[in-house]
Amino acid sequence: MNSIRYRDQDLKLKDETVLKSRIWLPHDTGPWPALLMRQPYRREIASTVTYAHPSWWASNGYLVVIQDVRGQGESEGEFSGFSQEALDTSQTHDWVRSLPECNGLLGTYGFSYQGFTQLVAEEGTPPPDCMIPAMTGLSEGEHWSCEGGAYWWHLGIGWGLQLAAQKAQREKNWAAWNEIRESIESKKYLFNGHQLLKKNDPKGMAYSWLKLSQSKTIKWKSYEPLNSWLKKPLLLIGGWWDPHLKGILDVFAKSKKAGGDPKLLIGPATHLQWWEGVQNTQLKFFNTHLKQNNKKNLLPQINLWNQTTKSWEFSTQKETPTWGLHSEGLASISHLEGSLIPNSDLKANSEVNLVHDPWRPVPAIGGHLSDTPGEANRFKLDIRPDVAVFTSAPISEDLRLEGVPILSLETNCDRESFDLFIALSKIPGKIENVATQLSTGVLRITNNEVNRKSDRVIRLQPTLATLKEGDSLRISISGSGWPAIGINPGQSKYLCEGPSPHCIVTTISLLLANSKLKFESLISS
Repeated sequence: MNSIRYRDQDLKLKDETVLKSRIWLPHDTGPWPALLMRQPYRREIASTVTYAHPSWWASNGYLVVIQDVRGQGESEGEFSGFSQEALDTSQTHDWVRSLPECNGLLGTYGFSYQGFTQLVAEEGTPPPDCMIPAMTGLSEGEHWSCEGGAYWWHLGIGWGLQLAAQKAQREKNWAAWNEIRESIESKKYLFNGHQLLKKNDPKGMAYSWLKLSQSKTIKWKSYEPLNSWLKKPLLLIGGWWDPHLKGILDVFAKSKKAGGDPKLLIGPATHLQWWEGVQNTQLKFFNTHLKQNNKKNLLPQINLWNQTTKSWEFSTQKETPTWGLHSEGLASISHLEGSLIPNSDLKANSEVNLVHDPWRPVPAIGGHLSDTPGEANRFKLDIRPDVAVFTSAPISEDLRLEGVPILSLETNCDRESFDLFIALSKIPGKIENVATQLSTGVLRITNNEVNRKSDRVIRLQPTLATLKEGDSLRISISGSGWPAIGINPGQSKYLCEGPSPHCIVTTISLLLANSKLKFESLISS
């Protein structure tokens, strides 16, 4: 079999900026439907960290166009992030459809930044015929940089440095490139990465978002797709351990509201590690809408991977119990003392004091924000004396948990700033020393009224899991989740960053009388 042909081609925009694309062509005679990906990481890589190479898509009968966005790769202009993409997307779509090898039909694909570029366009732009945005979102605050008010430390700094290194490469600033690379490889970026961003890419998205997250007047940008685009066939791909999952669910809800019929696929994936079969699922979707006269796609609307049964399921949205948290005060020092009580209206004056020592912060493992994303056994964390643990009695019958876990409780703290890092886990009934983490979430409290009771609500990462008869459910609470989020110094005048001499010991009182764990619907109405 001969190699798939490709060529590089320029697009000159209305402002005279030239965008560079690489185009792969099938062997047979065209014209063909086109697949487009617009990305900031150089067109040669074509997101092959998660996607099949463009030659595979071309071998299946598609004209594949991978474009360097403005100011990245070999495209001209200055890279300014999301704000530049709507206008450039519109002009690129017109150009792709005008290519002599294109039959006029256009599908788009790509994840993360490449997912975002699929969703924004200038008013009046004709929509693509179908889209597969994956692991992306529309809100710079909620879907791209922060959770519960806490900046994504490991993720945000690491991604920002990747873009800063690309900037240094374009500018032939080899000293900066090498300094950034050494920081990443040594993991020093967790401590000095924000300083490298300030030095090498102060106007970049990551550093701008970090500064904004510390601002007292936070005004996050959010972007809105055109309704005509949201009505087109959409396959939205998310992962249970991907930080942009809430963004994908938001796009799904927007499409439904606009009158669309989106398909949702949430699988056992981190941001960069996907599951077997996902390439062929996307190919079938494109074949359905670009080659078969838009015959109805047989894929069910919502398709979810169950984390514990390891199988695909449909969404059922059944109501689940609520649980109250209870302890005689030892839930942090004895990991078996605290309890989760289903459907509890217990109003006892129950309190647990949790001491966060920034010298030895509780690490974040697994999940969607840590530097070791995915499945995790957090048993060794739960037995630490600075983690408050609440475990249910073994359940008497199988229990399916689908949706967004939400924990509500009162707190009292001796510092003006503190964090609550929450984990939800399954405790297998017949296996010792295992706590299978299902979901995590964080809430950052600033300008706290010292030693005053306040209600707190923490929304965790969406999840789907089934507890079998004899299993137990567990909530774990700590004052840090390093390096998923920076260490809260307890003083609002200092940055939440790596451990520093400005960080002070913080005591957090968990007041459990009105505590509640519940599950909200996966899809907002």
